[in-house]
Amino acid sequence: MTQDRLTTTFAALADPTRRAILARLSLGEASVNQLVEPFSISQPAISKHLKVLERAGLITRGREAQWRPCKLDGTALKDVADWLEPYRRFWEERLDRLDEHLRMLQANERKQP
Repeated sequence: MTQDRLTTTFAALADPTRRAILARLSLGEASVNQLVEPFSISQPAISKHLKVLERAGLITRGREAQWRPCKLDGTALKDVADWLEPYRRFWEERLDRLDEHLRMLQANERKQP
């Protein structure tokens, strides 16, 4: 994955409305009208958000007669997760060491009168 693709994905994820749309699509496909319902913004505004998500590779839009379902595409999210993995491991190791240090402090406190 190129850095530009990752930048595009993060830019798309930066907006809370787009994250909410992705959360909804994680439950299953939906039409634009179904995606508009929980928001206090217009259908054209939702459509603009969907275009950003589609360009970032986070969703796909199909065509079934009059219905145009939107679906979550996990590929770009996996790319983000893969990019974040070394940082997750870094913080996990740090937190494990902190936990070990705190246990040692507690054990020493118990030993002291």
